[in-house]
Amino acid sequence: MHTFASCLKFMKRGLYILFTAIILVSCSDFQKTLRSDDVAEKFKMGTELFEAGKWSKAHRLLNQILPQYRGKPQAEKLTFMHAMCSYQMKDYYIASYHFDKFTDIYPQSEKAEEAAFLAAKGYYYNSPVYSKEQKETVEAIEKLQLFVNAYPNSQYLSEANTLVKELDFKLEKKAFEIAKQYDLIRDYKASIKSFNNFLLEFPGTTLRNEAMFYRFDAAYNLAILSIDELKEERLNNALGYYNALKKAYPNSEFLEDADRMKEELQQELNTFTTKS
Repeated sequence: MHTFASCLKFMKRGLYILFTAIILVSCSDFQKTLRSDDVAEKFKMGTELFEAGKWSKAHRLLNQILPQYRGKPQAEKLTFMHAMCSYQMKDYYIASYHFDKFTDIYPQSEKAEEAAFLAAKGYYYNSPVYSKEQKETVEAIEKLQLFVNAYPNSQYLSEANTLVKELDFKLEKKAFEIAKQYDLIRDYKASIKSFNNFLLEFPGTTLRNEAMFYRFDAAYNLAILSIDELKEERLNNALGYYNALKKAYPNSEFLEDADRMKEELQQELNTFTTKS
């Protein structure tokens, strides 16, 4: 029993030494090829590393030889692999640039569709969280839409549409939060205007119920806090926003609060009727 355990331990140690040796030889070969002037060998090893998913090492080799293959038959494959390495390394700005370049140079390539999609998807990954400036989000939507238009029967069509919806929601959320922020800082007129613009720009938004309530909330506060000369008109405007909310969402989760606010608005409005 003791002898078997010793043999097993010896075998494990032997395998470890073997694998370590293989890795060291592999690293040694890579460094040797990296320093070499043999362009063909760099292409060969770069391709092998690419196919093995060793993106960083493959990229270093391919990056060295890319200019020397321009105009040659191997350039198409090399350009695509080079862009893919950047994509797999999550360097999406560079990857999108090179994929765009690939589709421009090789529009008839069998890889053109994939390259066009990955270029657009790279823009998607560069889109920031909704709370930040959304320039990259708009660019990503435009790129994905161009892809959908160019390849309406693409195998990537479903994913592209899903990405567009996600990016669209990010723009919706950004616009919604801006309008809501105006309400929180008591700039009620700006909040009402922003929510009106939001509802016009995103008619199918999933945030419509909430947006209509906060628009009413801003109008309610504006009316209640108004001077007498402006109050009656603003009370009527606020009640109009309440009616719109209740008509669109008769079972709204916000209706209990909205009903209470509506009663207060009505009481305020009644004082003007009594004075008349």
